[in-house]
Amino acid sequence: MSAPVVAAFLQKAAAHGELPLTGCSDDSGTAPGPAAAVGAVRLLGADALAPHVLAGQALVPEESAAVRLALSALPPAQRPPAAPPHGPEAPWTRAWIDWGLVAVLTRLDSAAFRAPAPAAPPPCDGNAPRRHSAAGADAHHCGESGEGWIPWSLRMGQLASLALPGLDSSVHDAARSHALALARGATRSLLRRDFPTAARITRWLAWLAAGGATLPLDVTLLTQDIALRGGGERCLLDVAISRRLLGLDSE
Repeated sequence: MSAPVVAAFLQKAAAHGELPLTGCSDDSGTAPGPAAAVGAVRLLGADALAPHVLAGQALVPEESAAVRLALSALPPAQRPPAAPPHGPEAPWTRAWIDWGLVAVLTRLDSAAFRAPAPAAPPPCDGNAPRRHSAAGADAHHCGESGEGWIPWSLRMGQLASLALPGLDSSVHDAARSHALALARGATRSLLRRDFPTAARITRWLAWLAAGGATLPLDVTLLTQDIALRGGGERCLLDVAISRRLLGLDSE
């Protein structure tokens, strides 16, 4: 089985006095107040368990307990906010990231947590001006016209932690329907030397390729280019997951 990465991270934080982990294995929902270490796990979302998903391995008990602790400390919203432009962007994005973590934990360990799937993302419209954004559009008309590929692809990049095998939702349906917009968004970010964003959007392309989709670009070359020129832990994580999805790593 994969090593308990989350548990080790939280235990290290506890050793430095940042987070008390007494009762970590308790499923009652009681947990200490929010702490930086727990917040980091929640920020990663489903990526906190990506090693187990990609390796097809079960969780060890201490890893399950650590993730449950993070969810207990900062419970997912039970009433997800409306999607933009009818609701604010940040809480809606947060709700989707929470959904991904709970969905993966439930799949691996039958978690007792619940995170309802939020509303579907605003539609992408290839005929709309490329910078046309749902956030800046009239709420009554955005649903009719959709938004341009730039803001749409950037939003999908924010939801890159959902691009993992076994997850499926309206966000994944959107990715399947708009591979060209994702390719444009990844290429634009790469040309702008925004490697973290390019890596996040490219993850969706790698996820599509792993499912057998035909893409408008060579996602393997794109991934390798980002790996050579990008940097930073978040970027490297997304590149590593893309490589695994594409079968570029033997292990």
